[in-house]
Amino acid sequence: MTIARSQQICIEDTPYYHIVSRCVRRAFLCGEDALSGRSFEHRRQWLIDRIKKISSIFAIDVCSYAIMSNHFHLVLKIGANDNWTDKQVLITWQTIYSLPVMCQRYLQGDDLDSASLRLVQKYASEYRERLCSISWFMKAINEYIARMANEEDSCTGHFWESRFKSQALLDERALLTCMAYVDLNPIRAGMAKSLTDSEFTSIKERIESKTTDLLPFGKGDNDLPYYLSSYIDLVDETGRVLRDDKKGYISHKLGSALTELELNPYTWLDELKGFKSVGFSAVGTVNQLKEYSQKTQRKWSVGIRLKPTLE
Repeated sequence: MTIARSQQICIEDTPYYHIVSRCVRRAFLCGEDALSGRSFEHRRQWLIDRIKKISSIFAIDVCSYAIMSNHFHLVLKIGANDNWTDKQVLITWQTIYSLPVMCQRYLQGDDLDSASLRLVQKYASEYRERLCSISWFMKAINEYIARMANEEDSCTGHFWESRFKSQALLDERALLTCMAYVDLNPIRAGMAKSLTDSEFTSIKERIESKTTDLLPFGKGDNDLPYYLSSYIDLVDETGRVLRDDKKGYISHKLGSALTELELNPYTWLDELKGFKSVGFSAVGTVNQLKEYSQKTQRKWSVGIRLKPTLE
């Protein structure tokens, strides 16, 4: 049975969430169809462009991403827009969706009576909430891509599976594990041999671009709580470790980046190997999972328990 989004996303516990959206049809979201010989590689850029556009509009930042053949991963951070004026909210919402006539009149500077102004404020409040909503964020991405793909394929019907999958990342350790999992997806799938060869991933973008639309690393209040150089080293060295459950890897040794991030190399590899992108609604410690399940009114904790580091 599906679970309401209100029981999966709890901003009071964490602003970080892992999202997976999968294509429902046999035809690839991206990649090359061996049966028909058609290439859908250009759709990867469709997704990147749309994700970045919607991220620039919503109060939601992208921490990491990976565009695969029939699905894509996002790690998102929900922000706040409480300081946006009603006018800012309406102008922002209008960049992707049409506004009611009353809101258009308000933006044009027309004189409105008190009842009309209250209605405008009601709309602004609703749009303000949507601009912080992962559900609306994904809707703005997936509906757009589905329309383009259906038009290109000259067909109608569902393009995506019923709903995107969401996982709450309850602490910095869970966030780090998930981001590395996402960035290593093409490596583990055998689609790339190195991080710089890993097309349409956030790790390649961070390595090659001095400026990026992704949430930055650093020690600021709104930054990812790691150093970029350490994170890149960590993902690179982790990708060099052979795994019996995955065919892809970079090489055969473990480096020192794990020590800098105060991670135990043995438990870190176990955690990354045990990380699942589906079937779990949250990732964190046992106590965090219990508290999260209570706040989201779940009857039991469902998630991945991260191990403590060894002394």
